Amino acid sequence: VEIKIIDADENGIGEIVGRGPNVMMGYYENEEATKEAIDAEGFFHTGDLGFIDKDGFVIITGRKKNVIIAKNGKNIFPEEIEFKLMQHDLIAECLVSGREDDSGDTIVRVDVFPNEEKVREVFGDVALDAPEVRTAIDQIIRQVNHGMVTYKYIKEFDLRPTEFEKTTTKKIKRQYK
Repeated sequence: VEIKIIDADENGIGEIVGRGPNVMMGYYENEEATKEAIDAEGFFHTGDLGFIDKDGFVIITGRKKNVIIAKNGKNIFPEEIEFKLMQHDLIAECLVSGREDDSGDTIVRVDVFPNEEKVREVFGDVALDAPEVRTAIDQIIRQVNHGMVTYKYIKEFDLRPTEFEKTTTKKIKRQYK
């Protein structure tokens, strides 16, 4: 398979495209969708963003349609932040998104479904949105923020009492506008 990065930004992150005999030939009986996915050179546009490191490995940083673009033009990859949050036992699931505030700045926010078992172990029989759980999640977010550049900082969060809706492949369904 031939892989390359197109439309790379200043950090070398762009869309991952590939072509070869094992890459899909097209969508069955859907020529329009095929033209959207496979360009004139035969490269399949994956929709994944990433870069090729010095050793030739493809590093995936996120999905093209999930990128949050900050007011300063910087790209924020929700999957990167979600991965860092998910390293903590108190978080079962999370979904990072962006919203525009009144001044036009992008606010990075996260919805968190706490790990019910861990909440019970640490705090006893409390609600998943109890003040002590909120405080603990806030501390985790502050710790994660400390390891990132400021434009990626999580500024808001909400706790959810239920799991996120999932796709058939058990991935969280993201809402797109």
